[in-house]
Amino acid sequence: MSGERRFSEVGRERRRIDGIGLVTGAALYTDDHDMPGMLAAKVLRSPHAHARIVSIDASRARALAGVRAALTWEDVPRVAFTGAGQGCPEPSPYDKFILDRKVRFVGDEVAAVAAETSEIAEKALTLIRVEYEPLEPIFDPRESMRPGAPVIHDEPEWEIPIPVEMDPRRNLCGRADVTIGDMARGFAEADLVLEAEYENQYAQHVANEPHITISWLDAQNRLVILSSTQVPFHVRRIVARALQIPVKRIRVIKPRIGGGFGSKQDIVTEPICAALTLATGRPVRLQLTREEVFASSRTRHPTSTRLKTGIRRDGALTAIEMECLQTAGPYGTHGLTVLTNTGSKILPLFRCPNVRFNAWSVYTNQSQGGAYRGYGGTQSGLAVNIQMDEMARAIGMDPPDLYRKLHIREGEGSPVFEALGEGAEGHAMTIGSCGLASCIDIAVRESGWAGKRNRPGEGRFRRGIGMAVMMQGSSIPKIDMASCSIKMNEDGSFNLLCGATDIGTGSDTVMAKIAAEVLGVRTDDVIVHSSDTDLTPFDVGAYASSTTYLSGMAAMRCAEKVAAQIRAVAAEMLEEAADGIALRDGKAVGAGGEVTLARVGSRSLYEKDQHQIAAFASAFSDQSPPPFSAHTAEVEVDTETGLVRVVRYVTATDCGVAVNPLLAEGQAEGAALNGISYALSERYIYNAKGRLLNASFGTYGVYFMKDLPEMRTFLVPTYEPSGPFGAKSIAEVCINGPCPAISNAIFDAVGLRLRRPPYTPETVWRALRSQTP
Repeated sequence: MSGERRFSEVGRERRRIDGIGLVTGAALYTDDHDMPGMLAAKVLRSPHAHARIVSIDASRARALAGVRAALTWEDVPRVAFTGAGQGCPEPSPYDKFILDRKVRFVGDEVAAVAAETSEIAEKALTLIRVEYEPLEPIFDPRESMRPGAPVIHDEPEWEIPIPVEMDPRRNLCGRADVTIGDMARGFAEADLVLEAEYENQYAQHVANEPHITISWLDAQNRLVILSSTQVPFHVRRIVARALQIPVKRIRVIKPRIGGGFGSKQDIVTEPICAALTLATGRPVRLQLTREEVFASSRTRHPTSTRLKTGIRRDGALTAIEMECLQTAGPYGTHGLTVLTNTGSKILPLFRCPNVRFNAWSVYTNQSQGGAYRGYGGTQSGLAVNIQMDEMARAIGMDPPDLYRKLHIREGEGSPVFEALGEGAEGHAMTIGSCGLASCIDIAVRESGWAGKRNRPGEGRFRRGIGMAVMMQGSSIPKIDMASCSIKMNEDGSFNLLCGATDIGTGSDTVMAKIAAEVLGVRTDDVIVHSSDTDLTPFDVGAYASSTTYLSGMAAMRCAEKVAAQIRAVAAEMLEEAADGIALRDGKAVGAGGEVTLARVGSRSLYEKDQHQIAAFASAFSDQSPPPFSAHTAEVEVDTETGLVRVVRYVTATDCGVAVNPLLAEGQAEGAALNGISYALSERYIYNAKGRLLNASFGTYGVYFMKDLPEMRTFLVPTYEPSGPFGAKSIAEVCINGPCPAISNAIFDAVGLRLRRPPYTPETVWRALRSQTP
């Protein structure tokens, strides 16, 4: 296929197939479902950051009128599992129980109640008597592996299902150490060596819809789980392990989802809700409060990064050494894979002969880390892009010129791809498409870079501009798999069934468009049903920026099989060879005539040689083609209050062929605003005992659409040969730009080099006051 090919559906704006239902309120989310006799569930949570449960007595709670079950660790299977919704075997330790006799952070689960009303369930929680033995907590990851530190996971059931370096006795739940080339020689060859430490903070996903699950037993006594999840098939497998029941006895259904951003890649509410259904035989609803979402669900992993870089005066890199210490939190979900992605999503971006990545993920007794949009790339993008700005200034080169000189190009590979994968060794890869040079040019032009950089500031309000570039990935190579089925109806429409999980991103529409392109019909001729483990084919779910690239490839392959069957029937009807028939505009068009797809469908089902035109297809890739992006941030700093205001933000992104440009632009803008909020405002504040103090929208500081600055968004077209119709991912990459771009802009404005977001007014004001006169 040529990158110049014109498509009838792909690359064109089409209304979302679920759009009408969403805007009219007809689309059903988990909480819109009601079941006769449904019970309300509530969870008793730990007031201690680290403690052992000496005794627990739920008898008074069970005796309360209206209570139908009260579960403690004594009432559920004691089977270790991971809450990380990842491929099997998971690269996360089995260190979690449905309920445990030890608690490891403030907000950890202690007991669960199901009652006729939420009010009764809340009352029942107050009647559960728990005696704790407080243990010394660890809040500082630097203290986690010191000799004699408290052991957070001392349970004998702890295990890691893959052969990687982890040691719970040292609170170590992730390790990576990769060296390419000769580091000593590389630094010796440098004209300049820069070294600094950078640190990113906790962050919450703040999806509009909190974590929620409804479970019940169907007519065959099978457990049905309706859940706001990104990973239905992983939920099924992990809940089966936790409850010790067969996979075949569980069905997981994903309805519409009110946002995920990685938070719902973990199994959070499903095991407890399901356990309560098994205990009562009744439907049960468990929804987290907003405070519970903040304190007890998942966060971005905080990471301290020491970055040392050698560079020559001509801008050539001679060595990069990155050392990371990641806070996993009380459980190791996603710790190893986020850790390795911290290196693998940035180090291949720049040509450098000598590279070392040395990193640890450690247990602590504060909030639980998990999957979050950017998944390691946000952490390392902060460090590398700020240091790039520092190096450019030190050698007298404009940052865009330094980026242009160093970035990887189409047809090139990097030894980092092979040395460092997601939780294990990686795979050799050659870049099949790269529009980063154009992205940089567009960002420079549209931001007015040349006229705004290095302006001497005077007065109270001072402006500056900064840049960052980034890459991500498209699925996890040689691990993730997606599949799809399509059947044809007698009116020429099609039913597409896929396990791909639309979490509000519009992926159902993308799947329909890809299939429609192959089948020669309109997008609304393809009826999509997604994410029901009984009915739809397997898919790993919505994570790792895999849906458009990997699930879309499955849809394309499946549609091609169906198209071949349509051509075979049409060939009989037109009395000509099948390979000369094209599908377009809802017709099968041959050299001497044409026939509508409705006639083809009707013939196959009701007339001659009756059969169902249908197919299954799967996609499994050994590639993870990166999307690329260049960002500029123009800021205004109030030198009297420290307030930083983003005046203008520009993103230019190469996502290959944008299957639906409007949806792609929305992903870029949403991720950028997500990153701006993280850079300027979002943070977790704890008291001395590890309790989260700002667990609400009002106190956490998340930005909303009203906070959106002037933003210019550009899609840079390339053609990715390994992707469906040239497409690759876009959902994550743009979140990685704002933290470093804004930091670099602040330096340009007032000469402050800030390496630890968020850049709050207080932080900036104090730094300004501490500057040497």
